Amino acid sequence: MNSVDLDKLKIKRESGYAPQAPKGRGKSMVKWLGIAFALAVLWFAFNALQGRTLEVETTRVTTAWPSRQFTTLDATGYVVAKTRAAVASKGTGRVEWLGVREGDQVQAGTVVARLESDDVQATYRAAQANADVAKSAIANAQTELNDAKDNLQKSNVLLQNGLIAQTTLRDARSRADRAQLAVQSAKASYAAALANQDNAKNALDNTEIRAPFDGVVISRSANVGDIVTPLSSAADAKGAVVVMADMNTLEISADVSESALSKIAVGQGCEIALDAYPEKRYRGEVASIVPTVNRASATVTANIRILDKDAGILPDMSARVSFLSQPLEQATSAPLLAVSPNALISRGEQSFVAVVESGKVQLIEVKKGPLLGDLQAISQSTQSTLKVGQSLVINPPGDLESGQLVSIKE
Repeated sequence: MNSVDLDKLKIKRESGYAPQAPKGRGKSMVKWLGIAFALAVLWFAFNALQGRTLEVETTRVTTAWPSRQFTTLDATGYVVAKTRAAVASKGTGRVEWLGVREGDQVQAGTVVARLESDDVQATYRAAQANADVAKSAIANAQTELNDAKDNLQKSNVLLQNGLIAQTTLRDARSRADRAQLAVQSAKASYAAALANQDNAKNALDNTEIRAPFDGVVISRSANVGDIVTPLSSAADAKGAVVVMADMNTLEISADVSESALSKIAVGQGCEIALDAYPEKRYRGEVASIVPTVNRASATVTANIRILDKDAGILPDMSARVSFLSQPLEQATSAPLLAVSPNALISRGEQSFVAVVESGKVQLIEVKKGPLLGDLQAISQSTQSTLKVGQSLVINPPGDLESGQLVSIKE
């Protein structure tokens, strides 16, 4: 094939001609470029926001009682009954009847339990019979004495008239003397019989166990069928039947450090908090300070009288006592919201706290109340609501604003 033939095979293009891209490929390219640009913008924005996250430490909203502003010392202790007794029998026997249970109120002299008493009753009846015999012996001896005195008087008259011998008068006088001694002996025997009767009666009375004072049964130590004895170390024997307490004599026994003894005094006002009722407070005052130091713990026991009586206060409850610089006129009605003073942000006359929620800060305006120990009482002045347990930024920067992203230091 020659060159002329090759020229015939060439495609002739007009000037200005350019190849055309396939339809649709250009639009797809533009779309992907837009997506890449948007992702780049988001990536840069995310990095920018991450750079503005503030690392902070937090504290929590809590509550505090108004009395904290007067507190000079805190101590722990327990509720105790000043009048308390383990009620037992003076004798030994088996319980045949138990008439009370825990929580029952009883009056002084009420029979709370009885022991088996058949043998004791028999002894008492025998003592009564012996006393009756001794009493009859006195009557017989007295009759003999009266007869002997009459005989002596007649013998004196007869001797004066010369009708009897001197020896007969002496015999009459001796008989009268013996009768007098017999009366005295009979009276002594009667007294001994009465003493035995009283002893048997006391033994019988001891089978009835009575309440020594008005109070409440707080525990039972024995049941029907148990043997009780003053010598409680005996095998399987009980020393007491019930334990009673006079609820009108409840007080707090608190241990105070020896080094803080100068901060308390008899008559000083106190506030009492019971673990059983954390939402309540009770007024109290120092009733006495035990004049001895526990060497093992270096503490002194202070007894605090409870001024606000409450049927819900029970012996052996755990208690916390705040010794106050001035007494409370009435029990505190409710606790106040409180925060650490380091959580407050002051801006002029306004105060704020920074609440951390979902990684962001929300500023809430508050009003300062009294300083309660190491906490600052606050009240809210905006529509936002603070709640106990919410996290607050502690030592916040002065330019902190709502919406600031934060992360909490571990």
